[in-house]
Amino acid sequence: MQDFTFQNETKLVFGKDKEKEVGREVAPFSKSALLVYGSDRIKRTGLYDTVVQSLEKENISHMDLSGVQPNPRLSLVYEGIDRVRENDIGFILAIGGGSPIDTAKAIAVGVPYDGDVWELFEGEPVKEAMPTGCVLTYPAAGSEASVGSVITREEGWYKRPLGDVLMRPRFAILNPELTLSVPKDLTAIGVADIMSHLMERYFTRVRNTDLTDELIEGTLRTVIRNTDKVMADPEDIDARAEIMLASTYAHNDFFTVGRLGDWASHNIEHELSGIYDIPHGAGLSIVMPAWLSYVYKEDLFRFVDFAREVFGVESNSKSDDEIARQGIKKLKAFYNEIGLPTRLEQVDIDSSRFEEMAIKCTESGPQGNFKKLQKEDVVEILKLAL
Repeated sequence: MQDFTFQNETKLVFGKDKEKEVGREVAPFSKSALLVYGSDRIKRTGLYDTVVQSLEKENISHMDLSGVQPNPRLSLVYEGIDRVRENDIGFILAIGGGSPIDTAKAIAVGVPYDGDVWELFEGEPVKEAMPTGCVLTYPAAGSEASVGSVITREEGWYKRPLGDVLMRPRFAILNPELTLSVPKDLTAIGVADIMSHLMERYFTRVRNTDLTDELIEGTLRTVIRNTDKVMADPEDIDARAEIMLASTYAHNDFFTVGRLGDWASHNIEHELSGIYDIPHGAGLSIVMPAWLSYVYKEDLFRFVDFAREVFGVESNSKSDDEIARQGIKKLKAFYNEIGLPTRLEQVDIDSSRFEEMAIKCTESGPQGNFKKLQKEDVVEILKLAL
């Protein structure tokens, strides 16, 4: 186990009707807020009015920034930065899933920064950030309690992550009831994202990580079991609650302590969704099994544990290699069962831009920690995903 320092100051406010308390959570930070969200769906469901009424109860003024897209765009971040500066807004509140939250975080670091916020995504250090918070409606990205934001720059279609402890939201409102209207296909896409966050941490070369190994294995089993329940009954609020909490813990760094994750699969997927604009979770359900197949022999016993502990693969005189491959096969089968793609051809992506994606993915250096991936490795993983 590696040495570590863990601190997560995001306040989790979990339960029924907790969105009605959002004004009370914002009040200690500011008397003005920028509301960042996607479509007018939150107005049709009544969530927008609930949030606004709660803010007004605390005498907090608000201004809207709508139109956040999946794979959120840099252009809207620029718009948000201008709006905050011009109106002297003191707090940024995201309503929705990872895309609004990531947009809010990018605005939060961009407002106090003297240069172009994209410079931060290219490596300039984050030195200051405005306070942010969120009302989560779509569990997937885990951005509600993470240090990260992922933004797509339209010029060149670069999708890049940025992470700093200053970017953690001050609070996250988690009401599982707000996820009941999420359709099955989007639920599945979110589940792939959650599971990928867990697997990126699980596949480590660091030894003696028993506690977090078992926590991750147990969380993966919990997600799989409750996803099956939601697919059978989308109104199962208890199963929705389990998935929502798993989303938060999968990416709040608690499962990172003492270990070094990989993250190559995420960075490869960023090239897919950056160029082709496919949902991030759908890209991960394609890339992750291909990555697993490419690297599993680097540490066979880790993959044997994954197969046995997560998917219940029994030995039955199988070799370790067979057990490991069976675990990967079962992951793909689960993804297929809940309607996710596991091949690039299923989302109409061919090999024509593999070289371009591999170059962009590795332009800052080799990717991953479980196995260091060069450009040629990325191309081979994409080929395995065809």
